[in-house]
Amino acid sequence: MSADFLNLRGELLVNESLAKYTSWRVGGIARQLYRPSDKADLAEFLSQLPEAEPLLWLGLGSNLLVRDGGFAGTVISTAGILQDFKVNASSIEAEVGVYCSKLAKQAARAGLAGAAFLAGIPGTLGGALAMNAGAHGSETWSLISDVTTIDRQGQFHHRTPEAFNVSYRHVELPNEEWFVAATIDLEAGDKDHETAEIKAILKRRNETQPTNQPCAGSVFRNPENDFAGRLIEASGLKGLTVGGATISEKHANFIVNMGNASAADIEALIFLVQQKIDLEHGVLLQPEVHIVGEVA
Repeated sequence: MSADFLNLRGELLVNESLAKYTSWRVGGIARQLYRPSDKADLAEFLSQLPEAEPLLWLGLGSNLLVRDGGFAGTVISTAGILQDFKVNASSIEAEVGVYCSKLAKQAARAGLAGAAFLAGIPGTLGGALAMNAGAHGSETWSLISDVTTIDRQGQFHHRTPEAFNVSYRHVELPNEEWFVAATIDLEAGDKDHETAEIKAILKRRNETQPTNQPCAGSVFRNPENDFAGRLIEASGLKGLTVGGATISEKHANFIVNMGNASAADIEALIFLVQQKIDLEHGVLLQPEVHIVGEVA
Protein backbone atom coordinates (compact mmCIF):
# COMPACT_ATOMS: atom_id res chain seq x y z
CA MET A 1 0.00 0.00 0.00
CA SER A 2 1.24 3.46 -0.85
CA ALA A 3 2.62 5.55 2.00
CA ASP A 4 0.16 8.24 0.96
CA PHE A 5 -2.76 6.20 2.31
CA LEU A 6 -3.40 4.92 5.82
CA ASN A 7 -5.59 2.16 7.29
CA LEU A 8 -6.63 0.65 3.96
CA ARG A 9 -7.36 -3.04 3.47
CA GLY A 10 -7.82 -3.15 -0.30
CA GLU A 11 -5.34 -3.47 -3.16
CA LEU A 12 -3.70 -0.41 -4.69
CA LEU A 13 -1.99 -0.87 -8.07
CA VAL A 14 0.16 1.79 -9.75
CA ASN A 15 0.49 2.26 -13.53
CA GLU A 16 -2.00 -0.54 -14.16
CA SER A 17 -3.09 -1.53 -17.68
CA LEU A 18 -6.86 -1.30 -18.01
CA ALA A 19 -7.06 -3.75 -20.92
CA LYS A 20 -7.70 -6.68 -18.57
CA TYR A 21 -10.49 -4.77 -16.81
CA THR A 22 -12.65 -4.13 -19.88
CA SER A 23 -14.65 -6.65 -21.90
CA TRP A 24 -13.17 -5.29 -25.15
CA ARG A 25 -9.73 -6.13 -23.75
CA VAL A 26 -8.31 -2.75 -24.77
CA GLY A 27 -7.27 0.33 -22.83
CA GLY A 28 -4.19 2.20 -21.72
CA ILE A 29 -2.56 2.69 -18.32
CA ALA A 30 -4.27 4.08 -15.24
CA ARG A 31 -2.10 6.14 -12.91
CA GLN A 32 -3.46 4.06 -10.05
CA LEU A 33 -6.22 1.52 -9.53
CA TYR A 34 -7.84 0.59 -6.23
CA ARG A 35 -9.80 -2.55 -5.40
CA PRO A 36 -11.55 -1.94 -2.06
CA SER A 37 -12.20 -4.83 0.29
CA ASP A 38 -15.70 -3.60 1.19
CA LYS A 39 -17.84 -0.44 1.41
CA ALA A 40 -16.15 0.76 4.60
CA ASP A 41 -12.72 0.38 3.03
CA LEU A 42 -13.93 2.22 -0.09
CA ALA A 43 -15.15 5.07 2.11
CA GLU A 44 -11.76 5.26 3.85
CA PHE A 45 -9.95 5.35 0.51
CA LEU A 46 -12.16 8.09 -0.94
CA SER A 47 -11.79 10.21 2.20
CA GLN A 48 -8.03 10.29 1.62
CA LEU A 49 -8.06 11.08 -2.10
CA PRO A 50 -7.27 14.65 -3.18
CA GLU A 51 -10.46 16.55 -3.96
CA ALA A 52 -9.47 17.22 -7.57
CA GLU A 53 -8.34 13.68 -8.38
CA PRO A 54 -10.04 12.37 -11.56
CA LEU A 55 -12.06 9.22 -10.78
CA LEU A 56 -13.22 6.38 -13.00
CA TRP A 57 -15.42 3.58 -11.66
CA LEU A 58 -15.23 0.12 -13.22
CA GLY A 59 -17.45 -2.90 -12.78
CA LEU A 60 -17.01 -5.56 -15.46
CA GLY A 61 -16.07 -2.89 -17.98
CA SER A 62 -18.72 -4.23 -20.36
CA ASN A 63 -20.03 -0.85 -21.49
CA LEU A 64 -16.77 1.05 -21.64
CA LEU A 65 -14.07 2.00 -24.13
CA VAL A 66 -10.87 3.21 -22.48
CA ARG A 67 -8.64 5.00 -24.97
CA ASP A 68 -5.06 3.82 -25.56
CA GLY A 69 -3.58 6.82 -23.75
CA GLY A 70 -5.09 5.53 -20.52
CA PHE A 71 -6.59 7.40 -17.60
CA ALA A 72 -4.62 10.11 -15.78
CA GLY A 73 -6.25 9.55 -12.42
CA THR A 74 -7.61 6.90 -10.08
CA VAL A 75 -9.69 3.93 -11.17
CA ILE A 76 -11.89 2.16 -8.61
CA SER A 77 -12.56 -1.44 -9.63
CA THR A 78 -15.49 -3.25 -8.00
CA ALA A 79 -15.43 -6.39 -10.17
CA GLY A 80 -15.47 -9.46 -7.94
CA ILE A 81 -16.04 -7.36 -4.80
CA LEU A 82 -18.95 -5.41 -3.26
CA GLN A 83 -20.99 -8.56 -3.89
CA ASP A 84 -23.13 -8.83 -0.76
CA PHE A 85 -26.85 -9.33 -1.31
CA LYS A 86 -29.91 -10.29 0.68
CA VAL A 87 -33.09 -11.86 -0.68
CA ASN A 88 -36.26 -10.67 1.09
CA ALA A 89 -39.92 -11.64 0.69
CA SER A 90 -40.49 -9.18 -2.16
CA SER A 91 -37.12 -7.57 -2.85
CA ILE A 92 -33.38 -8.07 -3.16
CA GLU A 93 -30.87 -5.76 -1.48
CA ALA A 94 -27.58 -5.92 -3.39
CA GLU A 95 -24.22 -4.22 -3.65
CA VAL A 96 -23.06 -2.93 -7.01
CA GLY A 97 -20.51 -5.68 -7.68
CA VAL A 98 -23.17 -8.39 -7.97
CA TYR A 99 -23.52 -9.71 -11.53
CA CYS A 100 -26.88 -8.95 -13.16
CA SER A 101 -27.18 -12.59 -14.21
CA LYS A 102 -26.72 -13.70 -10.60
CA LEU A 103 -29.48 -11.35 -9.44
CA ALA A 104 -31.83 -12.82 -12.03
CA LYS A 105 -31.06 -16.38 -10.96
CA GLN A 106 -31.32 -15.65 -7.22
CA ALA A 107 -34.69 -13.99 -7.74
CA ALA A 108 -35.96 -17.00 -9.67
CA ARG A 109 -34.79 -19.41 -6.97
CA ALA A 110 -36.71 -17.36 -4.41
CA GLY A 111 -39.86 -17.47 -6.53
CA LEU A 112 -39.70 -13.75 -7.32
CA ALA A 113 -40.72 -12.37 -10.71
CA GLY A 114 -39.60 -9.34 -12.67
CA ALA A 115 -35.82 -9.75 -12.75
CA ALA A 116 -35.40 -12.39 -15.47
CA PHE A 117 -34.40 -9.77 -18.07
CA LEU A 118 -31.30 -8.97 -16.01
CA ALA A 119 -29.86 -12.30 -17.18
CA GLY A 120 -29.43 -10.71 -20.61
CA ILE A 121 -27.28 -7.83 -19.29
CA PRO A 122 -23.53 -8.64 -19.38
CA GLY A 123 -22.44 -6.59 -16.40
CA THR A 124 -22.87 -5.78 -12.73
CA LEU A 125 -25.67 -4.03 -10.88
CA GLY A 126 -23.51 -0.90 -10.65
CA GLY A 127 -23.21 -0.60 -14.42
CA ALA A 128 -26.90 -1.39 -14.87
CA LEU A 129 -27.80 1.41 -12.44
CA ALA A 130 -25.41 3.89 -14.03
CA MET A 131 -26.86 3.50 -17.54
CA ASN A 132 -30.38 2.21 -16.84
CA ALA A 133 -29.44 -0.99 -18.66
CA GLY A 134 -32.25 -2.94 -20.21
CA ALA A 135 -33.16 -6.00 -22.24
CA HIS A 136 -36.29 -7.60 -23.65
CA GLY A 137 -38.38 -4.49 -23.14
CA SER A 138 -37.51 -3.97 -19.46
CA GLU A 139 -35.15 -1.51 -17.77
CA THR A 140 -33.22 -1.64 -14.50
CA TRP A 141 -34.72 1.46 -12.89
CA SER A 142 -38.27 0.14 -13.25
CA LEU A 143 -37.37 -2.18 -10.34
CA ILE A 144 -35.43 0.18 -8.06
CA SER A 145 -37.02 1.49 -4.84
CA ASP A 146 -33.92 3.01 -3.26
CA VAL A 147 -30.16 3.22 -3.70
CA THR A 148 -27.09 3.94 -1.62
CA THR A 149 -24.47 6.25 -3.07
CA ILE A 150 -21.06 7.39 -1.86
CA ASP A 151 -19.48 10.80 -2.36
CA ARG A 152 -15.90 12.00 -2.67
CA GLN A 153 -15.58 12.42 1.07
CA GLY A 154 -16.54 8.78 1.64
CA GLN A 155 -19.98 9.65 3.01
CA PHE A 156 -22.95 7.41 2.21
CA HIS A 157 -26.34 8.71 1.06
CA HIS A 158 -29.65 6.86 0.80
CA ARG A 159 -31.75 8.11 -2.09
CA THR A 160 -35.00 7.23 -3.85
CA PRO A 161 -35.43 7.20 -7.66
CA GLU A 162 -36.93 10.70 -7.53
CA ALA A 163 -33.43 12.06 -6.85
CA PHE A 164 -32.26 10.98 -10.30
CA ASN A 165 -33.03 11.97 -13.86
CA VAL A 166 -33.56 8.55 -15.45
CA SER A 167 -34.15 8.00 -19.16
CA TYR A 168 -33.33 5.50 -21.89
CA ARG A 169 -29.77 4.26 -21.23
CA HIS A 170 -29.00 7.36 -19.20
CA VAL A 171 -28.99 8.29 -15.52
CA GLU A 172 -27.93 11.62 -14.01
CA LEU A 173 -26.53 11.31 -10.49
CA PRO A 174 -26.07 14.09 -7.98
CA ASN A 175 -22.67 15.65 -8.56
CA GLU A 176 -19.72 13.52 -7.40
CA GLU A 177 -21.71 10.57 -6.11
CA TRP A 178 -21.51 6.94 -7.19
CA PHE A 179 -23.72 3.90 -6.61
CA VAL A 180 -22.71 1.29 -4.04
CA ALA A 181 -25.98 -0.61 -3.40
CA ALA A 182 -29.66 -0.76 -4.33
CA THR A 183 -32.96 -2.37 -3.40
CA ILE A 184 -34.72 -4.19 -6.24
CA ASP A 185 -38.48 -4.54 -5.81
CA LEU A 186 -40.02 -7.71 -7.23
CA GLU A 187 -43.32 -9.60 -7.22
CA ALA A 188 -44.30 -13.12 -6.24
CA GLY A 189 -43.84 -15.49 -9.15
CA ASP A 190 -43.44 -19.09 -10.15
CA LYS A 191 -39.93 -20.44 -9.65
CA ASP A 192 -40.07 -22.84 -12.60
CA HIS A 193 -41.48 -20.20 -14.95
CA GLU A 194 -38.83 -17.65 -14.01
CA THR A 195 -36.02 -20.20 -14.35
CA ALA A 196 -37.29 -21.24 -17.79
CA GLU A 197 -37.47 -17.60 -18.88
CA ILE A 198 -33.86 -17.02 -17.82
CA LYS A 199 -32.72 -20.09 -19.74
CA ALA A 200 -34.56 -18.85 -22.84
CA ILE A 201 -33.00 -15.39 -22.54
CA LEU A 202 -29.48 -16.82 -22.21
CA LYS A 203 -30.05 -19.22 -25.11
CA ARG A 204 -31.27 -16.41 -27.36
CA ARG A 205 -28.35 -14.22 -26.30
CA ASN A 206 -25.82 -16.92 -27.17
CA GLU A 207 -27.52 -17.53 -30.52
CA THR A 208 -27.75 -13.89 -31.58
CA GLN A 209 -24.74 -12.18 -29.97
CA PRO A 210 -20.96 -12.80 -30.16
CA THR A 211 -20.75 -13.79 -26.49
CA ASN A 212 -17.57 -15.84 -27.02
CA GLN A 213 -15.57 -12.88 -28.38
CA PRO A 214 -14.25 -9.71 -26.71
CA CYS A 215 -16.98 -7.10 -27.14
CA ALA A 216 -18.87 -4.56 -25.05
CA GLY A 217 -22.52 -5.33 -25.62
CA SER A 218 -24.60 -3.03 -27.81
CA VAL A 219 -22.45 -0.20 -29.14
CA PHE A 220 -25.23 2.22 -30.11
CA ARG A 221 -28.51 3.22 -28.50
CA ASN A 222 -31.58 2.30 -30.47
CA PRO A 223 -33.06 5.38 -32.18
CA GLU A 224 -36.72 6.07 -31.55
CA ASN A 225 -38.99 3.51 -33.24
CA ASP A 226 -36.06 1.66 -34.80
CA PHE A 227 -33.05 -0.53 -34.02
CA ALA A 228 -29.41 0.42 -34.44
CA GLY A 229 -28.56 -3.12 -35.51
CA ARG A 230 -31.17 -3.05 -38.26
CA LEU A 231 -29.82 0.22 -39.68
CA ILE A 232 -26.21 -1.00 -39.58
CA GLU A 233 -27.10 -4.30 -41.24
CA ALA A 234 -29.25 -2.54 -43.86
CA SER A 235 -26.22 -0.46 -44.82
CA GLY A 236 -24.18 -3.61 -45.43
CA LEU A 237 -21.72 -2.88 -42.64
CA LYS A 238 -21.50 -6.33 -41.07
CA GLY A 239 -17.88 -7.42 -41.28
CA LEU A 240 -16.54 -3.86 -41.74
CA THR A 241 -13.08 -3.82 -40.19
CA VAL A 242 -10.66 -1.20 -38.90
CA GLY A 243 -7.37 -2.65 -37.71
CA GLY A 244 -8.22 -5.46 -35.32
CA ALA A 245 -11.83 -4.35 -34.75
CA THR A 246 -14.77 -5.58 -36.80
CA ILE A 247 -18.55 -5.31 -36.84
CA SER A 248 -19.88 -8.69 -35.79
CA GLU A 249 -21.41 -10.90 -38.48
CA LYS A 250 -23.68 -12.26 -35.75
CA HIS A 251 -25.16 -8.95 -34.57
CA ALA A 252 -24.57 -5.65 -36.37
CA ASN A 253 -24.71 -3.55 -33.17
CA PHE A 254 -21.68 -5.33 -31.73
CA ILE A 255 -18.03 -4.51 -32.42
CA VAL A 256 -15.62 -7.36 -31.77
CA ASN A 257 -11.94 -7.29 -30.91
CA MET A 258 -10.47 -9.92 -33.23
CA GLY A 259 -7.44 -10.24 -30.97
CA ASN A 260 -5.19 -7.33 -31.85
CA ALA A 261 -7.52 -4.32 -31.82
CA SER A 262 -6.58 -1.04 -30.21
CA ALA A 263 -9.06 1.31 -28.62
CA ALA A 264 -8.34 3.67 -31.51
CA ASP A 265 -9.44 0.96 -33.99
CA ILE A 266 -12.75 0.55 -32.16
CA GLU A 267 -13.38 4.28 -31.85
CA ALA A 268 -12.61 4.79 -35.55
CA LEU A 269 -15.07 2.04 -36.45
CA ILE A 270 -17.74 3.65 -34.26
CA PHE A 271 -17.21 6.94 -36.13
CA LEU A 272 -17.36 5.25 -39.54
CA VAL A 273 -20.68 3.61 -38.64
CA GLN A 274 -22.10 6.93 -37.45
CA GLN A 275 -21.07 8.63 -40.69
CA LYS A 276 -22.49 5.89 -42.91
CA ILE A 277 -25.85 5.64 -41.10
CA ASP A 278 -26.24 9.42 -41.01
CA LEU A 279 -25.49 9.64 -44.74
CA GLU A 280 -27.77 6.78 -45.81
CA HIS A 281 -30.60 6.99 -43.28
CA GLY A 282 -30.41 10.52 -41.86
CA VAL A 283 -29.99 9.09 -38.34
CA LEU A 284 -27.04 10.00 -36.12
CA LEU A 285 -26.53 6.96 -33.92
CA GLN A 286 -25.56 7.75 -30.33
CA PRO A 287 -23.03 5.46 -28.65
CA GLU A 288 -24.36 3.44 -25.75
CA VAL A 289 -20.80 2.68 -24.63
CA HIS A 290 -18.93 5.30 -22.61
CA ILE A 291 -15.64 6.47 -24.10
CA VAL A 292 -13.09 7.73 -21.59
CA GLY A 293 -9.39 8.44 -21.27
CA GLU A 294 -6.69 10.02 -23.39
CA VAL A 295 -5.82 9.45 -27.04
CA ALA A 296 -2.41 7.82 -27.32
